[in-house]
Amino acid sequence: MHLTEVERLAQEALMPNYARLPVAFVRGYGTRLWDTEGKEYLDFLAGIAVCGAGHCHPRLVAALQHQAVMLWHTSNLFHNPLQAQLANRLKELSGGYRCFFCNSGAEANEAALKLARKIGREKLGGKWRFVAAENSFHGRTFGALSVTGQPKYHHGFEPLVPGVRFVPFGDFEALAEAITDEVCAVFLEPIQGESGVRVPPDDYLPKVAQLCRERGILLILDEVQTGMGRTGKLFAFQHYGIEPDIFTLAKSLAGGFPIGAMLAKPEWAEFLQPGTHASTFGGNYLACAVALAFLDLLDEEGLIDNARRMGDSLMAKLRQLDAPIKEVRGKGLMVALEFTEPIAAKVRDACLAAEPVGLVVNAVGDFILRFLPPLTVTAEEIDQAVDILQRAIASVWA
Repeated sequence: MHLTEVERLAQEALMPNYARLPVAFVRGYGTRLWDTEGKEYLDFLAGIAVCGAGHCHPRLVAALQHQAVMLWHTSNLFHNPLQAQLANRLKELSGGYRCFFCNSGAEANEAALKLARKIGREKLGGKWRFVAAENSFHGRTFGALSVTGQPKYHHGFEPLVPGVRFVPFGDFEALAEAITDEVCAVFLEPIQGESGVRVPPDDYLPKVAQLCRERGILLILDEVQTGMGRTGKLFAFQHYGIEPDIFTLAKSLAGGFPIGAMLAKPEWAEFLQPGTHASTFGGNYLACAVALAFLDLLDEEGLIDNARRMGDSLMAKLRQLDAPIKEVRGKGLMVALEFTEPIAAKVRDACLAAEPVGLVVNAVGDFILRFLPPLTVTAEEIDQAVDILQRAIASVWA
């Protein structure tokens, strides 16, 4: 099927809620993609930080194939051995947190909001409000959208869930001032992803964690994009020597197979009793089988260390580009290049159109390119990507 036929079918049958780029991928392996016309691309987006082991990693494929002929779904009315194993692996890796499984980052954040509200009502003296960050992104459902600090996503859906106050990300004094007697939790991304890889000051999260302890409220961290090795640690909060009360995972938890998770310290997990929250598909056999295989990969193939080393290399090479660069920032393989000129979308398009091999990157507004390659990316692939990028920049900037 050619691209024109794909576009025609999509226009006829899909809702128009996505502004799609003019390419349709049909095959992938490692850091490579191929489209309907047979053209090859380097994928430095990885499904927006989802395909942590790249595309169709043989060990993930094998895990999925093995489980696919065994059992797919029985519901959470019954015990699931793979779900129990995955929860215990995450408990060991996180230092004791207990798990609730769902299907996506937005669902994980919804679960975190519900748990925090319940704890606030029943344990923290009726507290119910939240403090969140400007320019954050936590998902599109009503609760997740309500703590997303970008008004453009709110338009047309008001009124949202009440009780959320937004403060500038990284501004500790503003956050401290916003915590009133009714606040039950602070809800943050360790690094803001969707708004352009915004990294806070090194002392910000430790100070926030200490403040939450002093005020007797919860700290919730959205690790949907930053988690599972993306930043050079399994969880980004490990860079800062802190332990949130609750944190959320999704995206790369199963290397591309849909799954989400909320993890909470044991004393808080007890508030999610039978009947309080659920997910029909959450933690199903297929997702858990692939997630267990992905955790093995992270350890046995050294992918977290590779993310740190390759991220440092990528950022160093981006800083050497002949381009109108304002800043290169990030941690691990969560990287942004910010231009001084509004050329990001044009550069993205030129990268995609590059011959003979294209490059898939993400434009965040007019000034920022975001890079989220698989954690398996090699030094040679980074060199090739930077070469394509340099040629793309030269073609649109003079």
